[in-house]
Amino acid sequence: MDLKPERLVEALKTMYLIRYFEEKAEELYMLGMVHGTMHLSVGQEASAVGAIFALEPEDYILSTHRGHGHCIAKGADVKLMMAEFLGKETGYCRGRGGSMHIADMKTGNLGANGIVGSGIPIAVGVGLALKLQKSKRVVLSFFGDGAANTGSFHESLNMAGIWRLPVVFLCENNQYAMSTPVTKVLPVENIADRAYAYGFPGVVVDGNDFFAVYEVTKAAVERARRGEGPTLVECKTYRWKGHSKSDPQRYRTKEEVEAWKKKDPIARLRTHLITNGILSEEEAAEIEEEARKAIEEAVKFAMESPEPSPENIEKEVYA
Repeated sequence: MDLKPERLVEALKTMYLIRYFEEKAEELYMLGMVHGTMHLSVGQEASAVGAIFALEPEDYILSTHRGHGHCIAKGADVKLMMAEFLGKETGYCRGRGGSMHIADMKTGNLGANGIVGSGIPIAVGVGLALKLQKSKRVVLSFFGDGAANTGSFHESLNMAGIWRLPVVFLCENNQYAMSTPVTKVLPVENIADRAYAYGFPGVVVDGNDFFAVYEVTKAAVERARRGEGPTLVECKTYRWKGHSKSDPQRYRTKEEVEAWKKKDPIARLRTHLITNGILSEEEAAEIEEEARKAIEEAVKFAMESPEPSPENIEKEVYA
């Protein structure tokens, strides 16, 4: 492990920021302050943070409709994120993107997307551009297990394999595509097994273990940076919440959810840092409280921000 203690502390804080951002987002939604829907990644924080911490700041990511954690892990300002979530003019996309379409070009987050699997071919396009530019940058493409059964997944991996593009494909397998268990729609044991058909490695990792995700993704990133082509990383994880806010969750048992909650990635990292003397209990509690306060400040900023004006509705909308 090449991460210094201060970087590990930063990882814990980032995971708490993601957790509290999403818990607050759910609260605001229930209060009727957000329209439409949203998709939470509570319980999946290690896959987002572990993977993105394996990147360099200049590297790129492509996100998904369940992308709050990716955005925060890549260095986004939670105030601007919350403003976007609430549809305010001060948001990253000036309130026009909302929960499913937040992008932050300054940090290399090329955007989330509401269409399942659609970020994968975009990542291949970015990877091709990077190769043609002879750049050393890498692009990390997040997607879920449901996207692994789309045509764009297979076509994209095939193309990336042929051209040996600097792309890391990272599947956050949270066990369900909406209400469909992955076991009912996957004829092989692992999604990662499909990589071999396209001529590059596939790796399975415990998606709730920050260190495991980091190490596997780091190796994939370094391989891509050397010009050796892509890797498919499958993070086995679980979403504690429903697919979206309209999901009654009748397809899984409370016992199953509770069993996965015992594998809480944040608690696992916190325990490791305390056990190994990197943090004390008091310092860990302080980090957690700082994250909570940062989210409350983000809400205050968003609430005080102006609504988008109809007069500039066409500004920054591209044909």
